[in-house]
Amino acid sequence: MTLTPSNMIELGSKAPSFKLPDTTGKSVSLADFQSYKGLLVVFMCNHCPYVKHIRHALAEFADRNMSSNFAIVGINSNDASTYPADSPEKMVEEVKAVGYHFPYLHDETQEVAKSYGAACTPDFFLFDEHRLLFYRGQFDDSRPGSTTPVTGADLQAAVDALMEGRNPPDEQKPSVGCNIKWKTENAPY
Repeated sequence: MTLTPSNMIELGSKAPSFKLPDTTGKSVSLADFQSYKGLLVVFMCNHCPYVKHIRHALAEFADRNMSSNFAIVGINSNDASTYPADSPEKMVEEVKAVGYHFPYLHDETQEVAKSYGAACTPDFFLFDEHRLLFYRGQFDDSRPGSTTPVTGADLQAAVDALMEGRNPPDEQKPSVGCNIKWKTENAPY
């Protein structure tokens, strides 16, 4: 397992457009979320120990925060040919097993991950109503193998600030996790 931090792209960056299939085969695009005050884009996968560590708390976080004014979308950009646990078929199983109630999309070409500057799983990008980046950072301080409970406190504080019209949190710690499993031709190095 390679520990990779978020790229921490510049706050205020515009959300890149996307149109990807969800676990039912339906196409979901950035434009589908235009009426929401806030949008959280999470780059995630099925097999990463860092995602597994927070997955149930992430599902609870989503259920607690999703509303007519706030949306969440998950995107799996891992190369499923070399990591079959991250295949679209396994994504369907993961949605059912964990109880994700947000769209979980498959980025087969990895172009969306590259356009967002995503580096790891999980990697969180919180956008305001103008789809400008408000927060990019960790879910919380918990890590696999630690005794620190999974709370989602860092991300929750950012969502609360956004929804209440306050400024972004001053301190934004990078998320860490497994590197995105790039196809050889897409590797950003």
